[in-house]
Amino acid sequence: MTFPIVETADGITRQVLSHVPEMMTVVFTFETGRIGALHSHPHVQSTYVKSGRFRFTIGDDTVEVGPGESLVMPSNVIHGCTCLEAGELIDGFTPRRDDFL
Repeated sequence: MTFPIVETADGITRQVLSHVPEMMTVVFTFETGRIGALHSHPHVQSTYVKSGRFRFTIGDDTVEVGPGESLVMPSNVIHGCTCLEAGELIDGFTPRRDDFL
């Protein structure tokens, strides 16, 4: 099954790749300079950087990541990112983000 590509903000898109109630995989694309606003949710989130370069804020920590690197955002922790170089993020969520369907 192929899910639609959704523009979530100017220069940022999201596409669900697969999901079951217990988990979900999503690809996000970012143009350089775009910001994934600070937010939190009850889902545990893992992020794998497929391409590009990003600066993430996770709680009180800030980390810069590039291709092949990954990180985890714990449940209910405020997090967000700035895209330093256009790229793609592959995110896993547990449980599934029903708001993305």
